Amino acid sequence: MAFSDDEVERYSRQLVLAELGGPGQQKLKAAKVLIVGCGGVGGPAALYLAAAGVGRITLVDGDRVALSNLHRQIQFATAEIGDEKTEATAGAMRAINPDVRVLQVFAPLDADNAPSWIADNDLVIDGTDDFATRLLVSDTCVMLNKPLVSAALGRWAGQIGVFTGRPCYRCLVPEVPPDAETCQRVGVVGALAGVVGSMAALEAVKLIIGAGRPLDGRLLIYDGLQAEARTVEVAADPACRACGG
Repeated sequence: MAFSDDEVERYSRQLVLAELGGPGQQKLKAAKVLIVGCGGVGGPAALYLAAAGVGRITLVDGDRVALSNLHRQIQFATAEIGDEKTEATAGAMRAINPDVRVLQVFAPLDADNAPSWIADNDLVIDGTDDFATRLLVSDTCVMLNKPLVSAALGRWAGQIGVFTGRPCYRCLVPEVPPDAETCQRVGVVGALAGVVGSMAALEAVKLIIGAGRPLDGRLLIYDGLQAEARTVEVAADPACRACGG
């Protein structure tokens, strides 16, 4: 897979990395990534993956840009309030890197469409803000043997995990919590979205090129208020209805 002179210049700071180089950049160019949710996590992740040269990125979101999004979802501009989030995010990605192919799906992911959309990609990033969708994405990734980068944030804290089989996200969250919190309810500091979304993109890049140690079966928890981070192991649940025996 040849690179143009412009591509060599664009990715020059990546190409000199021993862990990435030409072979890694080719893997990025050939990769197909699905991003579910174009909000605080999905937006920064989409921008960085486009900038990194991921060949095809599919955006799935059924929401429109709202004024309350703008303090943390930096892929949007004030003039885009009311626009489809997928369209606005795709525009920001193409402005960064016109060589990246961006597919837009202005619809919520559900049990009917999840299998076909996820099957058509190499890797999934889940940046949604509701547990029902998170569990659906995870269960479908387990069924189709697709790696999942799952990230979430609220208040001053965020978490990122990678799941490639066992354990899966359902091992961590077996069912929708009855007291589930949302950013609308508990709030979130804007810059945290950039931190967590960028980490999700970084984990995706590592998985695609096979570099370093991804957060496979682990959860990185970042406390922005205290400037502390810790990583915990996620135990496989033998009774998990998605990945259990």
